[in-house]
Amino acid sequence: MDIRDELELQDCPFCGGAGLLEEEGGWCWYVMCMDCGALTAHFEYSTPEDRREAAKKAAHVWNIGKVVRGDIGE
Repeated sequence: MDIRDELELQDCPFCGGAGLLEEEGGWCWYVMCMDCGALTAHFEYSTPEDRREAAKKAAHVWNIGKVVRGDIGE
């Protein structure tokens, strides 16, 4: 089963858009808003066990609202 199917993501704390759990090049996970581009930090991993934990951490941080957003002009 894909880790994305196991984790529930709340709506974006900035705009209410949908969050998307993304894997970056086989080394980290992060969550990004599909509407405004807000995102979490990148959570690195190096083993299959760490990979699952990194995805869970990214989802948790998103769900508690610890995200950043760059607005136009920043």
